[in-house]
Amino acid sequence: MIIQLHNNITEKDRNALNKILSDNKIKFSEISTQFKKYIIGILSNEIDIRLIGNIEGVKDVHRVTDPYKLVSRKWKVNPTVIELGDGVTIGGNGFTLIAGPCSIESEYQVQKSVEQLKKNNVKIMRGGVFKPRSSPYAFRGLGIEGLKMLHSVCKANGIKIITEVMQVSQIEEMIDYVDVFQVGARNTQNFNLLDALGKVDMPVMLKRGISGTIDELLQSAEYVFFAGNEKLILCERGMRTYEKAYRNTFDINAIPILKEKSHLPVIADPSHGIGIRKHVEKITLAAMVAGADGAMIEMHHEPEIAFSDGQQSLNFEEFDKLVNRLMVLEEGLK
Repeated sequence: MIIQLHNNITEKDRNALNKILSDNKIKFSEISTQFKKYIIGILSNEIDIRLIGNIEGVKDVHRVTDPYKLVSRKWKVNPTVIELGDGVTIGGNGFTLIAGPCSIESEYQVQKSVEQLKKNNVKIMRGGVFKPRSSPYAFRGLGIEGLKMLHSVCKANGIKIITEVMQVSQIEEMIDYVDVFQVGARNTQNFNLLDALGKVDMPVMLKRGISGTIDELLQSAEYVFFAGNEKLILCERGMRTYEKAYRNTFDINAIPILKEKSHLPVIADPSHGIGIRKHVEKITLAAMVAGADGAMIEMHHEPEIAFSDGQQSLNFEEFDKLVNRLMVLEEGLK
């Protein structure tokens, strides 16, 4: 059960609510986010929820049987829209494109990428500065100095930034230089990190775990919401299976299912999903048809010399073609 409270609920109304919860032996948790106050109640017996809904300080009350309650569509029918400022949004109507290199390598690379984004009216750039790599010998990013450089160039050009945070200690040093924190597939069940991200007023995009289920992804989002942060985005990026013909098994089914189960926006990551450059366009188009709110694409001015993931990064000509085909498809779907 989710009880939405008015932010100015009086002590008298709150005491009346507590008495009903206590009398009916309902275990409950109190949650305050950037926007609202909630009480999550775990029902063990039947209760007439009108008893709660009739209390003056209660805005609304909903029965939600899903283990993930706050991110469930069962209480919030209208989709969540994430506002990044300057008119840039993720969710709701339209398809939001996010693009950029896997890893931030140099100021020249960032400048070239930003020029390409502006050319195609793309308002959000992806780019890793802290890189979780399978091998300790692989390039692991430029760190906070790389992020500051990225922020400087993007801010001067009106471009928003999404980049990965890997551990709790990085949040404070990164927060002034990012617009969206990304939680990568390896960290989706790093609950200490999720708790910490729930305490910041910054959008968080959660990628599906390497072999994670849809319910596990939604439970991870619940952790962040429960800790106080409603600004959440889900990302389908493929999962590890027995198949070796491509990087991951991109679960196109997950997109409509996530949209059905949750009010949160859903972004597709076809670059990691298939991991083969020439097929990224096809998977992106399929994601749009499946109902995704956007896609995050890896793009590089010279993929052949990229420090990481060059094999799945589009060159600029390929990116131009993708943007044009997305515009045509989006118009056809209206």
